[in-house]
Amino acid sequence: MDYCKVIPCLDVRDGRLVKGINFVNIRDVGDPAESAAAYSAAGADELVFLDITATVEKRKTMREVVRRTADRCGIPLTVGGGIGSAGDAEALLAVGASKISINTAAVKNPDMVSEVVAAVGGDRVTIAIDTRKSDAAPSGFEVVINAGTKGTGIDAVEWAKRMQNAGVGALLPTSMDADGTLNGYDIPMTRAIAQAVQIPVIASGGAGKLEHLSDAVLQAGAAAVLVASIAHFGTFTIRQMKEHLQSQGIPVKL
Repeated sequence: MDYCKVIPCLDVRDGRLVKGINFVNIRDVGDPAESAAAYSAAGADELVFLDITATVEKRKTMREVVRRTADRCGIPLTVGGGIGSAGDAEALLAVGASKISINTAAVKNPDMVSEVVAAVGGDRVTIAIDTRKSDAAPSGFEVVINAGTKGTGIDAVEWAKRMQNAGVGALLPTSMDADGTLNGYDIPMTRAIAQAVQIPVIASGGAGKLEHLSDAVLQAGAAAVLVASIAHFGTFTIRQMKEHLQSQGIPVKL
């Protein structure tokens, strides 16, 4: 790990920045482009923009909102939601995305992932993995799709390894159980995936305290931390997050 990245997550619905708890109870937070500009100026390392209802509504990502956000963003921007083909990925890169994130479409058509990797390069492809606890899965964690509304019976760790073998550059596992709770990342799930692969794993879902960020790195082996509520609602600044990580011996880019 060169340094741990702090990555605010912009969940976008109907062109507006929103935040929920356990994938529901969504509330409006503001304009994604304004937030992107603010986070870029505040020292965030990257941003993730997720069009959270694109897949459920069976539509493409809102490219004009992506373009507007990318224009205000001076750091790498990963965009996900509604990407179902290499053409979709290329279209988002063309309007300013630095990388793309695929979730449900990858599960439904794993061969498509290899096609996207071949078209745009693995370093520009992140696979988002939504998970929930499951006694039926060998690892204890199952992949869920369609914004957390549908179980798949796929073991999250096995899926992570399969996606690494497809050539993707990073994994973004989010715990549906922990998302938005402010009680901390799902350390066992994140650790299980990070230990099974050699590509960067971005911890996601549940950060509420500064200690949660360092726990994700030191206990779970995450290479980066995704933050939403604690950033959007002004609980901590990006600088405070990075200074905490640094105080725990974790290299950051200040």
